[in-house]
Amino acid sequence: MNSIKRIHIKKISRSATLDKTDVLAVEDPLEIQTIHTNYNDGSPKSLSITMRTPGHDVDLSIGFLFTEGIINAMSDVASAMQVSPNHVWITLDEKVVLEEASLERNFYTTSSCGVCGKASIDAIRTNSNYNIADNAFQIESDNLFRLQEALLNRQSVFNETGGIHAAALFNKNGELLCIREDVGRHNALDKLIGHALQENILPLSAHVLLLSGRASFELIQKAGMAGLPIVVAVGAPSSLAVELAEELGITLIGFLKSDGFNVYTHESRLME
Repeated sequence: MNSIKRIHIKKISRSATLDKTDVLAVEDPLEIQTIHTNYNDGSPKSLSITMRTPGHDVDLSIGFLFTEGIINAMSDVASAMQVSPNHVWITLDEKVVLEEASLERNFYTTSSCGVCGKASIDAIRTNSNYNIADNAFQIESDNLFRLQEALLNRQSVFNETGGIHAAALFNKNGELLCIREDVGRHNALDKLIGHALQENILPLSAHVLLLSGRASFELIQKAGMAGLPIVVAVGAPSSLAVELAEELGITLIGFLKSDGFNVYTHESRLME
């Protein structure tokens, strides 16, 4: 499936009405199904339906299972395959124990909210296996100023549509390592983390995460699950995002521009 769609529109201004072609980011449902021989008679079981932009759907599905705490490592996945344009099957290793608390989620989430389907407040929180607070990783402030330009140069769908989010991974030198895009900011990050999990590079303890929009609680939580020490957002953080970053030991930066940014937590990781 394509990640963009072209449609005919009328562009109206005070002086003229024009027929034009507009480019939209595709939003389409993806059903993530799990298979476990010890549960549900080994039949596929729906875990979540999320509204996403098609592309890197296996990355998204694996990242989702990881950031939700359902799997802890790639070894927990026996196989992963896209069985149709809108369905992914994740076969779990027999040793994986499925707890009801980890599956306490309604089946539908929108592209704008990754926690809307949670069945309880307690189900919102997930616990990371990584100790970020003691991570001594540092980056020079000057390297952060270049991140947004590097992101924009690689945001292919955003450049065409102007309507999509991105999550990007950088090293300490400000070099872009990987980028994922989606209409849902939480999906973009799950795609990125799912890729990292399959590449066996978790925890991301020597990396910087750049978010193309604002930093919300759920994004900081997903970053914590991946062991990321520094999260940089082009937009504003929420109050709960700042509280969680402080608690987890994550350096949280917001309002990134080419000539400045705000530091909200754990500024010791920044070098002059």
